[in-house]
Amino acid sequence: MGSGVFIASLVLLGCWVYCLLAIAAAVRHSRQERPKPLENSLAISVLKPLAGLDEGLEGNLRSYFEQDYQPFELLFAVRCENDPAVPVVRRLMQHYPAVPCKLIFTGEPPYAHAKVFSLKCMLDEAQYDLIAMGDSDVRVAPDFCRSLAAEFQDEQLGLVTCPYRAVAGKSVWSRLEAVGMNTDFHAGLFTAVMMEGTKFAVGPTIVARRSAIEALGGIERVKDYLAEDYMLGRLAADHADVRLSPYVVEHRIGSERIGQNFAHRLRWARSSRCSRPWGYVGQFFTHPMPIQLLVTLVWPATWPLMGVTVALRAVSAWVVSKRILGARVRWELLPWQDMLGFGFWIAGFFGNSIHWRGRRYLLNRDGTMELAS
Repeated sequence: MGSGVFIASLVLLGCWVYCLLAIAAAVRHSRQERPKPLENSLAISVLKPLAGLDEGLEGNLRSYFEQDYQPFELLFAVRCENDPAVPVVRRLMQHYPAVPCKLIFTGEPPYAHAKVFSLKCMLDEAQYDLIAMGDSDVRVAPDFCRSLAAEFQDEQLGLVTCPYRAVAGKSVWSRLEAVGMNTDFHAGLFTAVMMEGTKFAVGPTIVARRSAIEALGGIERVKDYLAEDYMLGRLAADHADVRLSPYVVEHRIGSERIGQNFAHRLRWARSSRCSRPWGYVGQFFTHPMPIQLLVTLVWPATWPLMGVTVALRAVSAWVVSKRILGARVRWELLPWQDMLGFGFWIAGFFGNSIHWRGRRYLLNRDGTMELAS
């Protein structure tokens, strides 16, 4: 019994150390110096792959049309004319005739990753050498282009990826997911940057020099990977500097039903396991509250340690979510999200198939994917 309590205490100590690292990493990120405004503007091509009518899509796309910056252009890509996103784009093009804009119909992709094919089609049409790639569920402020372009005054910088504030929809599952993104995900993100530098990218928003994309073999180099954003940053880091920007964008989460929500959260877990297998195992220590509860159930003598765990979890959640991302912490949902997140982490170890955009894919051990027959 004594040795069991000792081992359990060491496990909890690992969780405490992680919480302290997450707090330090978030504070370190908040002290990152913002670049000075550009004297000469860098032209930007903004690429938006679209598929279907996401909740809040028009507002998300409108935020890009309303950029306080010149020169920039917008490119949108869909598979076919009857995609529900097409009327939204055309309506905005009519409302903002002064904004240079193209709508591209890609047809069916020749490989499994339709998003990468859309990006490739838009890159072929883009005029400028600074490329901003953003998901359809992202919303930005009018200073987005100006702020991100300013970072590229550093000639060594090849790629920048942005942290994001998750904005929940109406469903409870959406609110729980937003709590997890604004606390757990970004705590791990900031900690990874502090410990090993930025050797990855996150999907909602990536800005890169065209030369950096070409140096890794073009955007199609990542066409076989489900986590194409992560791989794009990882490969780009071999050729140029990669940085996590201080600029925060908004990730608008739709009000999905429980089945849809759980399916894509499981997809992320399995994708993360395949992309960084040992890092995924290490995520055990990023779940302090569920681990504390399990340890206390098995070894009740450890219950006095719960106060330390609760305090560190609360402080790390507040610093990451409120101070860095500007998102209110939903304290009433945090314990439930902690348990749910731990469950998805466990589930991520099992299975190699995912459902994405109405299709089923198989994940390989190296992070690549293929369309299931």
